[in-house]
Amino acid sequence: MLPITDQLLQLLGLQRTAFRVYAVSALLLSGLFFLFRLLLQLWRLCWGFHVTCRRLRCFPQPPRRNWLLGHLGMYLPNESGLQDEKKVLDSMHHVVLVWIGPVLPLLVLVHPDYIKPLVGASAAIAPKDDLFYSFLKPWLGDGLLLSKGDKWSRHRRLLTPAFHFDILKPYMKIFNQCTNVMHAKWRRTLAEGSVASFDMFEHISLMTLDSLQKCVFSYNSDCQEKMSDYISAIIELSALVVRRQYRLHHHLDFIYYLTADGRRFRQACDTVHRFTTEVIQERRQALRHQGAEAWLKAKQGKTLDFIDVLLLARDEDGKELSDEDIRAEADTFMFEGHDTTSSGLSWVLFNLAKYPEYQEKCREEIQEVMKGRELEELEWDDLTQLPFTTMCIKESLRQFPPVTLVSRRCTEDIKLPDGRVIPKGAHCVPLRAGALSHYVATLLPIGAWPCLPQVP
Repeated sequence: MLPITDQLLQLLGLQRTAFRVYAVSALLLSGLFFLFRLLLQLWRLCWGFHVTCRRLRCFPQPPRRNWLLGHLGMYLPNESGLQDEKKVLDSMHHVVLVWIGPVLPLLVLVHPDYIKPLVGASAAIAPKDDLFYSFLKPWLGDGLLLSKGDKWSRHRRLLTPAFHFDILKPYMKIFNQCTNVMHAKWRRTLAEGSVASFDMFEHISLMTLDSLQKCVFSYNSDCQEKMSDYISAIIELSALVVRRQYRLHHHLDFIYYLTADGRRFRQACDTVHRFTTEVIQERRQALRHQGAEAWLKAKQGKTLDFIDVLLLARDEDGKELSDEDIRAEADTFMFEGHDTTSSGLSWVLFNLAKYPEYQEKCREEIQEVMKGRELEELEWDDLTQLPFTTMCIKESLRQFPPVTLVSRRCTEDIKLPDGRVIPKGAHCVPLRAGALSHYVATLLPIGAWPCLPQVP
């Protein structure tokens, strides 16, 4: 019997009996046991954090904003933020340690020799890190971007037919149509004399979203002329996910969904999911009603879209993708496809404007390919006849990759070329932009764009 048992019984106003004494003693011992386990787990967590911090001391870090936020908010996704980030990377060439808040260290790997051990490790040793990807989960589900292991492998195999040349070739007509709409919009605006300049990223984003909606859903929303609820929701979700990364208290779900941003995120997710689910269910009902053979026959002469390919996909056991799986893949491609493509195209136009002599060479090359045609539209086979334009696009992608980084978390120690070790449990971000620039700089000692013709 514990000494405090009698006092507790008196406090509760209960008569002392043998059963009550033993029951209260058992409850107190259980409470002390669970408290001890909790304190032990907390001690292990703190000790593990201390050991990790001690092992990370070998990596340089720029001055922090303050002890609470760490480096959070110092390198924002804008022009000044990129300039500040470049200054840090110019002085710290291989690996940089940054802090997201007071307790979350992040290793940014810049040089390709230091990135290689991480990306070359198996998925079990360096899996995708849920730290930032988890913000996308309520929107994108378990699509290719966020899934892991066997599910990722199965979906990757089932999605491969969607990228066959026979599927992609008819999309050229869609790309031409959507680009023509964007050009017509520019000409109309310039003729009115209302503006002297354009936000290229905004216009190109709408063009890529227009193209993707037609290629993924066979749906014409005319979003370049008037914004639809679905397109508005995708644009809003993209902005909200980025903004959440830079607000430490928004990293916690139970706080985030109580905020105005969190409520807007839920509403936008519902809008996107409702549209995608309706298209999938309507298409699946038609497929079941007609049968696969008749359904495909009715599609002859028409473009087979992404939803069609996923509905027809079967794995080795003959199992199909569920509606939820298809929705996740469709939502993933709408996000990844429009965001990366619009960013990449915007940087291409920026670089061509920066080097007008190469812009003119691209124009001459394209005009030569289309010489004598009544309809000025590029076709699939024309793409191989544009070597210089292709080089310009690739060089722009090297300097300004649309996906600048990925996120990994090490489940084992990983040794770097100089002998330093990335400790188990560390969050790592291989910075692709810096790595590619480092790699090409070793091959090309002069400026990138002026030496384009020499790039192998």
